[in-house]
Amino acid sequence: MFKNLIPYRIAEGWNASAEEIAEKLAKEPFLACAPTQPLAVGWVPPRGIEHAPFVEVVDGHWLLKLKREQRLLPSSVVNERVDELSAQIEEQTGRKPGKKAKKELKEQAVHELLPRAFTKTTATQVWVARHLGLLFVDAGSSSRADEVVTLLIQACPGLSLQLVQTAESPAACMAAWLMDGVTPEGFQIERECELKGSDEQKPIVRYGRHPLDIDEVRSHLTSGKMPTRLAMSWNERVSFTLTEAFVIKQIDFLDLAFEGRPAASGDEAFDADLALATGELGRLMPALIDGLGGEHDGMVAAGTASPAAAARTESEGGQDAAEQLEAVGSAMA
Repeated sequence: MFKNLIPYRIAEGWNASAEEIAEKLAKEPFLACAPTQPLAVGWVPPRGIEHAPFVEVVDGHWLLKLKREQRLLPSSVVNERVDELSAQIEEQTGRKPGKKAKKELKEQAVHELLPRAFTKTTATQVWVARHLGLLFVDAGSSSRADEVVTLLIQACPGLSLQLVQTAESPAACMAAWLMDGVTPEGFQIERECELKGSDEQKPIVRYGRHPLDIDEVRSHLTSGKMPTRLAMSWNERVSFTLTEAFVIKQIDFLDLAFEGRPAASGDEAFDADLALATGELGRLMPALIDGLGGEHDGMVAAGTASPAAAARTESEGGQDAAEQLEAVGSAMA
């Protein structure tokens, strides 16, 4: 369901319902690129079914999806066409086009070539965990996440988001975990990491499918190299790669996470997959934030429970996590 996650803190005071957000997103739907349009972006139903809601709600978690279509026009093709047009002008007038004329010729070339360009379509999912006060963008880069967040805020007046910043830097924490082998409770170091030096040459050392509890790794750390990414797992249920920018990449659900999951297909499979992903990651992410020292001062307002505390509350008492999430969803509706 999710491959990457970039977390954002939802500012207090945002009380819109899923139905209200769905109505707002429906006013900004995805429309395919027109023949001369280089880029089209808009919201689509996450379930992938026509006329389905623009916000899916499962166990109190919301799922949104932004679709993006871009016409691919290589610069080499554009330049070739500009050269052709320039040659025609030179032949007709006896003079080569100047800088301003070349710019106009480039615009003309792009306009001519766009209708024949191939299109590339991608989709980015947004997961809203209201009970944690967090929003996650399934993007591997901050630029793509910024685009999604900007469009979401434009569509939803009153929504304010801030990138989650941890009290301790992920790079420093990863270095400490590699150095002494002691990780936050429930987390294990796996067999891949990348270390980068800070000098002018910025040397990079990568380990793949290799044990990391060795003197060689510690020697690199001692010499000043810092981890930029580290493969980890959580409670033998989820594996992922943590980056220095606090981007969670290469998320994979392990066999233990699927135990007891009933067989399903169609819409039931969609609901089951979303419940599984949000259930596991809804516990992992707060634990990881706590493992990095919690959120930076000012990220969580006074009197607000930390994400980890909220997650612990879900798992206590007579209800299981799914029942409590459903109760939270009903309370917010």
